[in-house]
Amino acid sequence: MKTRIGTHVDQEHPFDDVERVGADVAQIFLGDPQSWKWPKYAYAGGADGLRDDAAARDLPLYVHAPYLLNVASLNNRVRIPSRKLVQNAVDGAAAIGAKGVILHGGYVDSEGDLDKGFDNWRKAVEAIDAKVPVLLENTAGGDYSMARRFERIERTWEAIQAGGAGDSWGFCLDTCHAWAGGIPLEGVVDRIKSVTGRIDLVHCNNSRDAFDSGADRHAHLTEGTIPPELLVEVVRSAGAPVIIETHADDKTVDDIAWLREQLGQ
Repeated sequence: MKTRIGTHVDQEHPFDDVERVGADVAQIFLGDPQSWKWPKYAYAGGADGLRDDAAARDLPLYVHAPYLLNVASLNNRVRIPSRKLVQNAVDGAAAIGAKGVILHGGYVDSEGDLDKGFDNWRKAVEAIDAKVPVLLENTAGGDYSMARRFERIERTWEAIQAGGAGDSWGFCLDTCHAWAGGIPLEGVVDRIKSVTGRIDLVHCNNSRDAFDSGADRHAHLTEGTIPPELLVEVVRSAGAPVIIETHADDKTVDDIAWLREQLGQ
């Protein structure tokens, strides 16, 4: 089966970006990624128009949740609005017919707070109506991040399931984040699936920084510190749609074309 490959595009003119880079799947924001005010529809036709126009083009859409969300936080003024904003992002994603919402794992402030952070994840899942799949994404940095190290991913996933997630929550594997977070890419798909049973989406990015650096800096697929053949193997093994999170520019055109060639598409 052909792997769909795309990139993050501008919500206002998504189909222009998709056509320019040769994508057949796309990721968007439904507002400013650093804002609590979601969703906002910049597309001229609004949510209905975006849904209908994407469907007419056979273009699956994914929504990336805002970066400032932290459902694990012990701070009520962060955690409670974060849950509300996740719900807003999910509702907005459902309105445009998106296939899922990608959500970072968040963090706590100390080793001693981790157990409470995992339990806050459970409570968040209980509170959120996942009208479309919500995809936990592994993250690159932070000593007390909930989804950087493999064992933290495992415990966060356990909390998600304890919250009654069932099939409505899934997983997004980011290759740059795994590399920078200290998770070897060799065999990573099997390791993740042994915990989650699934990988719904791959963020295929090279890394500007060394293994286990903790730095979240993406690079074009053949230009970073990750051996490109490892990226290809992750994509091939995952069997999921791919979003390349570089810029929607000429080099992203090359990234998509290169990956398709490596996959024999």
